[in-house]
Amino acid sequence: MRLGIIGYGKMGHEIENIALKRNHEITLIVDLDNYDDLNPDKLKTVDVAVEFTTPGTAYANIRKCFDGNVPVVSGTTGWLEHYERITEYCLQKNQAFFYASNYSLGVNILFSINRYLAGIMNNFRDYSVEIEETHHVQKLDAPSGTAITLADDIIPALEYKDRWIAEGNGGENVIPIHSSRKDMIPGIHTVKYDSEYDTLEITHSAKGRTGFAMGAVLAAEFLNGKKGIFGMKDLLPF
Repeated sequence: MRLGIIGYGKMGHEIENIALKRNHEITLIVDLDNYDDLNPDKLKTVDVAVEFTTPGTAYANIRKCFDGNVPVVSGTTGWLEHYERITEYCLQKNQAFFYASNYSLGVNILFSINRYLAGIMNNFRDYSVEIEETHHVQKLDAPSGTAITLADDIIPALEYKDRWIAEGNGGENVIPIHSSRKDMIPGIHTVKYDSEYDTLEITHSAKGRTGFAMGAVLAAEFLNGKKGIFGMKDLLPF
């Protein structure tokens, strides 16, 4: 498969390493110093583009790939107010789009456990619930996309919760998300249920970027040749 990498930071380099190990070809790399290369002529060499950039540039990057007839795997977070617009544009252009807030296999197992646990905890209202997430200081958005996904998956299961807030203690109907940025931590996410009797927690701690990069490359392999809108629930068998 001929892969294009949009955003050549630490994640972009890790995606390149994984893709080459899996015998794919990197035919286009676009970063700040050659952004003009994100054009239809250059994109002709690409089967699938993997986009990990910034909240302010993701929407335009993805549109340009669709205009160049190239499907996109995106892992950029913090731009999802434009998600509906980009999926509509994808379908209008008869393209393919794969989005996940987190490509780690372990995190997606956490998502599944989180949904199951929330269904159980709906019967035990003496427990409060909150989410904690910690990332490296370079991460621009807070709360993380993963933390928001965890909260959004809890809300339909807990009948007494209808929204989340960033920081604060919240109220009976609110799930607080506490964010911390320090050192070079790849990512730690915890969902905590607490009562006067005990505390129940589920946690995922990333050891590095390799797991995220592997998931993104697997998503690109899955997306190649398809049309439509996809996510990790389509890729993984649970």
